[in-house]
This record gives sequence, C-alpha cells and structure tokens, in this order.
Amino acid sequence: MTTPERHRTVVDERPLAASIGDKIRIARRRSGITQQQLAEGRYTKAYISALENGHAKPSVAALNFIAGRLSLPASHFLTGVDTRWSRLEADILLASGQWEEAAEAYEALAAQATDRTALPEILRGQAEALCRLGRGTDAIKAAARSFEMFEQIGNEREAIVAGYWLAYAQYLSENAAEARSTLRLLLDRLRATKQRDPDLEMRLLTAASNVETWEGNHHAAVAYLEEARTMSRDLDDRRRGAFLSAIATAYYESGDVEGALRAGNQSLALYRTSALEHEAALVANNLANVYLAIGNLTKASELADEARREHEGLHADRELATVLDTQARIRLAAGDTDVAIDLAGQAAAAAEATDNRKALADARVTLARAAARAGDFKTASEMYSLSVEQLRAHGPRAQAATVLAEWAELIASQGDHAEAYRLAREALAKPSA
Repeated sequence: MTTPERHRTVVDERPLAASIGDKIRIARRRSGITQQQLAEGRYTKAYISALENGHAKPSVAALNFIAGRLSLPASHFLTGVDTRWSRLEADILLASGQWEEAAEAYEALAAQATDRTALPEILRGQAEALCRLGRGTDAIKAAARSFEMFEQIGNEREAIVAGYWLAYAQYLSENAAEARSTLRLLLDRLRATKQRDPDLEMRLLTAASNVETWEGNHHAAVAYLEEARTMSRDLDDRRRGAFLSAIATAYYESGDVEGALRAGNQSLALYRTSALEHEAALVANNLANVYLAIGNLTKASELADEARREHEGLHADRELATVLDTQARIRLAAGDTDVAIDLAGQAAAAAEATDNRKALADARVTLARAAARAGDFKTASEMYSLSVEQLRAHGPRAQAATVLAEWAELIASQGDHAEAYRLAREALAKPSA
C-alpha cells in the first residue's frame, strides 16, 4: 500500500521576506548596531544577513527576538506588508499538520483582525497550533482571550472548545491543578447545556484523564476514559486511534498491562491503515514501553526502532528525545550498558534542545541507572539529583517520589544511611495541597 502524499499550500513569500528584511536593516542601522550584535545570544550573523536581504522569512519567534533587541513591536515589521495569509490558508495549514506555519499565520491574522467576531476563532486556531507544537506557555494567552471573547458574544459551545485548548496549554505548562480545574468547569458547563455534544464531552474526558495520569492518579484516569468509552463508537479512525492510545496509557500506568497491549495494538493498527505516521510513531513508542515492562525485548526493540525512523523522517525532534530514551532503557535491560549510556545521552541532549522536560527527566534517570550498573555511583547520584531537582520544580509529583526512592536505594548501598533515610522520607511524604 502506498502512503498518500501530504499536499502543502505553496505561497510565494519572497515579497514578504524582502519587505520585512528592509525594515529590519533600517531599524538595525538606526540603532547603531551590527548584524553580529543583533544576532548575539540566539542566532548568527549569517542568518540576520539572510533576513535583511530577503533570502529568508523570520519565524514569529525570530521576529519577536529581533523586535525586542531593536526596542520595537513585532508589528512594526509587518506594517504595510501584504502577509498573503488568509483565514482559509491558516485553517488548511492547521488541518494538514503544518503547525509552525499555522501558528505564524494565525498570529499575523490576529494582529490585523478588525472583525471582533472573527478574532476569537483566529485566537483559538493560534492556541491549537501552539499546543500542537508543545508551546503551552505561549498558547495560554491566545486560548484565554478566545475563551473570554466567545463568552462575551454568548457562544457557549465555542467558548468550551477554546477552554479545552486553554486546559491543554495549562497541562503542557505543567500546571496540572489549573488544567484540572478548567476541565471540570468545562465538563459541568457542557453537561448543563440543553443539547448534548458527545464528541466534545469525550475530548474533555480524555484530557481530564491525561491530567490525572500526569499527576499519578491512574485509577481516576481510567475512570474518566471508561466514562468516555460509550461515546467513542462513531468516531473516525484518527480520533478513535487517539482515544485507544489514551486508554492504553492509562491501563499501563494503572498496572493493567494486558489492557494496555490490547488497546495500544488496536490504536497502532488504526493509525497505520490511515497513514498517520506521526500518531503511529507515538503509539509505537508507548507499546515498546509496555513490551519492555513484560520482558519482550525483541518486540520492544522493533517498535522503538519503528518509532525512531518515523520521527527522524518527520523531523519530530521533540518526540525523538522520548524514543531515544526508550531505546536506551531497552538496551539497558538487554545488558548493553555502554550503548544505553550513549542513547540516554542523546535523549537528554535532544530533550534539552527542544525543551522537552519530561523526556529530560526520564533520560537523566536512565543515565543514572546505567551509570550505577557500570559502577559509576558518583555520576548516577548526580543524574538522580538533577532529575529530582527538575521534578520538584515542575512535576509530576508521583514521578518525583519514584525517583527519590530509587536514589535513596543507591545512597543506602553506598553506606550513607542518614541521607538515604532523608530521601526516602521525602519520597513517602504526601504532597501539600
């Protein structure tokens, strides 16, 4: 079976790039700084030169950085420019998975919007694109504004959808308490409406399950998904695959490995037949972890290798960090300590480069385990310490307790029973409300 090609909207961006480049050059010269000084800290002189000469169009992040350096609003560089973005183009980019371009298109549209009824829809699209990119902190403002504006015009259902992306952004920003509170409010409001919306209710229940999983409340996560199961019968393959993937994760975290394998394999089959490579790679990695847990290293390796190939082909570096750590743990279980250390090091580097905090904490724990296996207890303790420090600050709290307990065991094995006792007590302590 051949994989259908993904079509991309082609827009001639040379006039836009040239116009923005001229404005950057003029503003830089007025500020009396060189290209090197403007680039310093994040970009290169060659990149600034390419922008000023119209050979490249800056991303939203780059434009904000440059504008800040030049003490100008980012909108200054877009004033009088035909951005060539239309609402239809932005929606197509979002629907086709071109999230970086979609986020840029929606931001440009929001800056120019004069129609107050269209603005909340644009902001919601921007919030979704940013969430898809894993940029929760950036998405919160757009999602919150969209939610408030939909409420002001009395569009309850669209406000709830915007609220869903707000909760998603809060979750990505590792603020589980806010995400949980938002989702409960949305579920209550949705259920109070006269017309039921099973699809939206299922999305909210699945999101609530993800939050509970993050917090280590695995039985609550399963309960939310079981409540949503009755609404999943009429979903298309993509959404059914996503739902089954969420169920598989919840089952695995609650200790039901058999249920995780059943739901995970069903999800993977749906994604494969639908040619959804990115989603299939995510599920393949999750299944690799389940097979690793039951000791089937051959199947775990096959699935992790598949996930890595797909993520590398799609240049999904954020997700690749997670897969590299999975491969490292598989090699560690197989006794290949040196290979495990190398893979975990790659995972940590990729996680830092993409600001994937969860993958970074996981990779550091894998490095700690591998170093301990190799007899390098100093490095192992350092890696546990770094992981715990991060988890204390950002969560999830349940994972912090698990890592603390492992670290305590390592410390005790080296004879420092007082420190091991202190760490163990912290691991067992109930988190403050």
